[in-house]
Amino acid sequence: MTEDNDIVTLLSNDGEEIDFTQIAGINYKGKFYAILQPVELLEGMDDDEALVFRVKQSWKGEDKFEIVTDDEIIDAVFKEYNRLLTEAIK
Repeated sequence: MTEDNDIVTLLSNDGEEIDFTQIAGINYKGKFYAILQPVELLEGMDDDEALVFRVKQSWKGEDKFEIVTDDEIIDAVFKEYNRLLTEAIK
């Protein structure tokens, strides 16, 4: 994984590098999640969609991104993101 400002580069399961823009970092139930949007549209995604990744520290101290597939967690992370946006606008 490499980071350049808000660009995060992750490796797919087949070793392909994919660049993401980091939309937000959200703490939820004691865990940290990143909302990432691909720089180039991925197959099957709309241009307004983003993905949720759980961020963990590797034993080397580097950030490790794991895609979240649990709909309940995804919904809760986006709900918290929207709540924070609403607060920031007030």
